[in-house]
Amino acid sequence: MNRRLLTILLIAFVIALGCALLVYRILGNRVAASRPVATTRVVTAVADIKLGAVLNASDLTTIEVTGPAPKGAILKPESAIGRGVISEIYQGEPILESRLAAAGSGGGLASTIPQGMRACAIKVDEVVGVAGFVTPGMRVDVLVSGTPPGASIATEGTVTKTILQNIQVLSAGTDIQKDAEGKPQQVQVVNLLVTPEQAQTLSMASNMMKLQLVLRNPMDTKITSVPSTAMGAIFSDQRGVAAQPKPAAKKAQKAPKPFSIEVFNGSKRSEQKFGSPEAKQ
Repeated sequence: MNRRLLTILLIAFVIALGCALLVYRILGNRVAASRPVATTRVVTAVADIKLGAVLNASDLTTIEVTGPAPKGAILKPESAIGRGVISEIYQGEPILESRLAAAGSGGGLASTIPQGMRACAIKVDEVVGVAGFVTPGMRVDVLVSGTPPGASIATEGTVTKTILQNIQVLSAGTDIQKDAEGKPQQVQVVNLLVTPEQAQTLSMASNMMKLQLVLRNPMDTKITSVPSTAMGAIFSDQRGVAAQPKPAAKKAQKAPKPFSIEVFNGSKRSEQKFGSPEAKQ
């Protein structure tokens, strides 16, 4: 067979194969698009839902998502109604089992406390509460400042010590309490998630000394050994040399009084004046 004819046939075969693949792909996409896509209907939030809220039917709606439902998603509104929210849910977000308290446990702060843990409330001000930046989910360290038992301010001064580290904030807000006259007043309250032992330590420290909350990076979970800091240690490297007493100024000596001697030479009398012997020395 002629080599030129063989080359033409080979090229024609390659072109025909490419056209066939192109047509197959176009037809395959159209067939796939015409097939019904599997969807799943899940329960979502109508609006933002705060921590501790109890879900009502008006808070929920359903939407269809393509493919399988997210893991742990609630498929029926009846499964979520009446359950407390233990983590904030945002508008349009699918509601997961992990975001809700167990059925029958109700709402509020109590439903957010894991088993074996406690919520310990401490009264703070804007400074102690890190100027309003302490929000639910944050991690803080708790510092206490005061005079240790058996010590005195004159000997050791105020001591600051880190008593708790990497503590989760459950809630932060205001509470109504009564002052000494019985009048209601608003106070800043922060609830911390602690163990029973930590709750005892925190309760004792909050009643006897001043507390300070320190924000930390949520990714930093390392517990370190932090020595106490005394007031005297802060100024230990700034103690100046004791001022030397100034020598007492010498009293100015009074000028000696001059004295005179009367000299008699025959019938003549004369008087000679002299200074004191100390002045001459």
